[in-house]
Amino acid sequence: MRTIILLIVYVVLVLVAGLPILFFSFLTHRPEPLLALGKFAMRISPAVLGLRLKVFGRESIDPHKNYVFMANHLSFLDGPLLFLVIPQPVRVILKREIFRIPFVGIGMKMVDFVPVDRRGVKGGKKAIQKAAQLMKERGYSFLIFPEGTRSRTGEMQAFRRGGFFLALESGAPIVPITVKGTFELMPRGSFFCRPGQIEVIFHPPVSTKGYTPENMPELIELVRKKILTGLEHK
Repeated sequence: MRTIILLIVYVVLVLVAGLPILFFSFLTHRPEPLLALGKFAMRISPAVLGLRLKVFGRESIDPHKNYVFMANHLSFLDGPLLFLVIPQPVRVILKREIFRIPFVGIGMKMVDFVPVDRRGVKGGKKAIQKAAQLMKERGYSFLIFPEGTRSRTGEMQAFRRGGFFLALESGAPIVPITVKGTFELMPRGSFFCRPGQIEVIFHPPVSTKGYTPENMPELIELVRKKILTGLEHK
């Protein structure tokens, strides 16, 4: 029932505020109102869904610096909640099919979300290069789920290399993030969310200095262990 109520709230929000703000942002070339609307939508979501958020370690993040945030991926809830609790606005890399949705695709392009063609390595490389360019030129931070997809079992999967190439290309530190509790409340394949507690743990930033594509496996293992440490901590 709570999920249905939230969907109704979202529909009303899009009709009343979303379309006018999209039109305004399009005319003025200012993405800030769209980002603010998204942040507002994420802010009301936990209250409607009955979610209790506990956030740890956020004080180690400088809101004026750009990072590559990397988190484990358990549920559809992860992305929206991380958008809410990460101190600075973040961009993401999304499959290009989402950009074909009317109005949604326009909004995503305006806030500089990056489309990726998942059909081959070339498409992924192009998306990483575009994201790195945005980080260097506009100071953006990016949110990456290095597993690439949501876990079906609640266990952390193998990490893909794309997000780490982005960190090396941009020179930005990596912030490992542990998300706990979302799998139990809304596992993959579930449409409805149960109320409950979710924990988000920000680990100290990991410098990418001294890392290259050749020793990237060491960086991947370091970040993976930090995220796992948060999952194992009760």
